[in-house]
Formats: sequence, structure tokens, C-alpha cells
Amino acid sequence: MLHGNKKKQLSRGMNQRNALIKTLAVSLIRYEKITTTEIKAKVLKPFVEKLITKGKDGSLNSLRVIAGKIGSVSAVKIIKVLAPKYKTRAGGYLRITKIQTRLSDSTKMAQIEFV
Repeated sequence: MLHGNKKKQLSRGMNQRNALIKTLAVSLIRYEKITTTEIKAKVLKPFVEKLITKGKDGSLNSLRVIAGKIGSVSAVKIIKVLAPKYKTRAGGYLRITKIQTRLSDSTKMAQIEFV
């Protein structure tokens, strides 16, 4: 039974949702701060935090696991740049800050960035 496994669907099918999360994660890792909708930021936060935690040991296996999820260029940046910065931190690598609503459709917007 799949009790308690409900995730935000983001009005997309499974493959589109996974692709969206992957591209948001790559953009966040590349620029270290992005602006997106509040719901997308809340879905993205645990995904990226798990990748950072996985990259903290710096092994080849963790590099391959991360590269399988988001690509090799971003995986190398996690292993060599981001993970050593948070080596002593137990969690909470990202911060979500709510900003103004979008004027065109009044969607709640948020800025997600590394702490």
C-alpha cells in the first residue's frame, strides 16, 4: 500500500514533473539562487538537500548516483564546491524566501537559495 506517499503533482504527468524538478535543480546548483513559484520551490528543496547530503562523503559512488539524477556537470559542482561548504552542517542547506506575487496571474512567487 502506498499510504503517505503523496507528492505534489504540479499539474503534470510523472515524466514531465521529474523533468521539471531536474531542470530546476540544475539551475539552482548552477546559479545558487533562482526565482520560481512557491509550490515548485517547496518540491525542489528536499530533492536538492538529499543530493547535497549524498555528496558530502565525496565518494565515486555518490558522484555516480548524483550524476544519474541531475547530470555530470552539476554532480561535480555538488561534490567539489557545495558539499565541502556544508560538511559540518547537519541539514537545512536551502532557504525559501517569499516574494511578491506575479502580476500576470497572481501566483505566489518565492526565491530559493543556498544558505
